[in-house]
Amino acid sequence: MIHLSLIGIGTGNPEHVTLAAVRALNEADLILLPRKGEGKSDLVDLRRLLCRNLLDDSSAARVVEFDLPRRDGRADYLGAVDDWHAEIAEVWAALMATHLPQGGRVGMLIWGDPSLYDSSLRIAGRLSAEGQEVEIRVVPGITSLQVLTAEHRIPLNALAEPVQITTGRRLRERGWPSDAASVAVMLDSGGAFESLPPEGLYIWWGAYLGMQKQCLIHGWLVDVAASILAQRAALREQHGWIMDVYLLRRMK
Repeated sequence: MIHLSLIGIGTGNPEHVTLAAVRALNEADLILLPRKGEGKSDLVDLRRLLCRNLLDDSSAARVVEFDLPRRDGRADYLGAVDDWHAEIAEVWAALMATHLPQGGRVGMLIWGDPSLYDSSLRIAGRLSAEGQEVEIRVVPGITSLQVLTAEHRIPLNALAEPVQITTGRRLRERGWPSDAASVAVMLDSGGAFESLPPEGLYIWWGAYLGMQKQCLIHGWLVDVAASILAQRAALREQHGWIMDVYLLRRMK
């Protein structure tokens, strides 16, 4: 039996890692760290730092790094993601079989929280198809939305109003949700808010939330949209990658 802990580690600030996450790391026999290519080396560097700082001397955990398969960029997005998840599950299963042939505890450090626009739970669900008997545990982490609202010092929702969490792709395709006063947008490849009529919309945007290079911009969308796009492009060029999120709200 493999006991797999998906451990939310927040958005980049080691101080956001919970005591439950520290305990789960130290209980693991094997910790798997994905590498996403040189352009995103910051992400594995952070995970390495957390392991160095949070694993105590009594921990027997082996830390093993692996190269994450690349997703096919074909037009069939959902099909490409499905195939990609299958490839990742195969890699996970092979690593577990190699390093824990008799079973044991595996820890995986998940950016943010495993429940919010992260596929680790779906991938873990495929492991039974790879011949693994797996018990899954989730250790929650601080999400980028929590850090965004904390850094901007705002509530996520307007008073007694709903919030919809969506992706940049769906915002472009479907526009503003008819029953939402606020829309939180994740996984935007850049500028999905340009597809909306900007009048009456206020935006709170953040990139690299929780990290030293964190960047924040807020204001009426009509006034700051161009600044956000320019800053985003400059930061991506500087660092080779970017993760950002934003909250839009209709204001009277």
